[in-house]
Amino acid sequence: MDGSTNHKDSEAIERKISPTDEDRNSEILEFTRDEERGLLRKFDFFILPPLAFMYLCNALDKGNVGNAKTAGWDKDIGLVGNQYYLLVMIFYVPFCLFGTPISLFVKRFSAARVLPLMMIGFIFAIRFFLGIFESPMLPAVVYYLSTFYKRNELASRVGLFYAAASIAGAFSGLIAYGVFHIQHSKYHDWQFLFWIEGAGTVIFATIAWFWLPRTPGTWQFLSARQKDIARSRILADSSVEIDEKVNIKDAFRPFKSVLYWVWMLISELLTRVPLASVNNFLPQIIASLHYSTVKTNLYTVAPNIVGTVALLLLTFSSDYFRERSIHICIPLATALVGFLILRFIDTLEHLHVAYFACFLLTMGAFAPSVLVATWYSNNTNQESRRAVVAAVMVAVANSAGLISTNVFRAQDEPKYVPALATSGCGIWRSLCLVLVAGTGIWMRWENAKRNRAQGVNLQAQDIDTSTLADGPANLNFRYMY
Repeated sequence: MDGSTNHKDSEAIERKISPTDEDRNSEILEFTRDEERGLLRKFDFFILPPLAFMYLCNALDKGNVGNAKTAGWDKDIGLVGNQYYLLVMIFYVPFCLFGTPISLFVKRFSAARVLPLMMIGFIFAIRFFLGIFESPMLPAVVYYLSTFYKRNELASRVGLFYAAASIAGAFSGLIAYGVFHIQHSKYHDWQFLFWIEGAGTVIFATIAWFWLPRTPGTWQFLSARQKDIARSRILADSSVEIDEKVNIKDAFRPFKSVLYWVWMLISELLTRVPLASVNNFLPQIIASLHYSTVKTNLYTVAPNIVGTVALLLLTFSSDYFRERSIHICIPLATALVGFLILRFIDTLEHLHVAYFACFLLTMGAFAPSVLVATWYSNNTNQESRRAVVAAVMVAVANSAGLISTNVFRAQDEPKYVPALATSGCGIWRSLCLVLVAGTGIWMRWENAKRNRAQGVNLQAQDIDTSTLADGPANLNFRYMY
């Protein structure tokens, strides 16, 4: 993780900052790489693990219906026809609607306070309310981490956080594997699954409330100098201003740019549909290979672990090379191959090939969401704008769950041919690759044009973000592509 601290070639890093003056750019604060590494270690060890565990709880509570269905939960509660798929779909309606307004509360009151309260709501049995309480989780954490980490450190940290969601599929399968061995005369085995995972959520939400710092500047674990260094780092390579007040009108200004609508399209139908399909229906996809209930849940573990490893490799590589677009194209192509295999082969005759395709699905489905979210956050320098952009983008992207849950239908069991065709449609995936690659090429061309106009050779990391209040309208602005 410390490799992300590379900044210039000098031993001391300089930033203009005065933590006590209104003009916070009047003095020079010098700090060494060792001091910066020490600060990063505190962030990594004291903030990332609880956030990751929070998202693990989020993912378990959101996705455990897929495991419960393999144990007959839907039949036990009297669901017939497409009612199960309708129930899963209902979750995504409030998930899309409430993410943006609640994320504004996150900007106002801090993710460290809002997210633990939302976690308590995870245990609601009614999935509509579950969607409300889980809606701000990802955008709030992306914004929250962007107030602690520089741009070239963000993808790997969001990747570590998001790994909890992808590994949740493995944990959920293992937990279900163990729980479904419970024999009780009064209660169904799937009831124990909900109780165990729900209890863990409530307990950890209480711990998170007291543990997570609101901001680096209010964290008691940091010395006064470390707080100054933390502030200096963010002004140098993340934000124009720290702890700025929310201006609703200004916060939505980025959406006047066509670029953000392109990112929205990429996030929406072209990356999240496969992810939502894998998250919600991987147990059903594996069950279609005619494994037993116990084996089905056990066999979801390995694909999720491999997908998590791929996620981490791609996000760490993306931060190391300060590059986003190429790192997004790689998993997009991988997921496309997996969906096409499941779509066109006889899965029962080629069980091993079909199971291998499940690995390709997870390898290609997890990373794009993290990298796209990091991509537009890296190019939005104002805190309020970044909070709103993340909230709107994730809310729109989550509407992909409405598509995923409506294309997986009871009458298509067990192969789900229309669903797999929709999720991995070659036209969609090809268009996504074109959009991502095209946006990356355009950003490189725009940076080069600005360099020629100024007679310099600068990249995004060479420009102090505190000087870029005008965003791309400032000729000094450089895109992080």
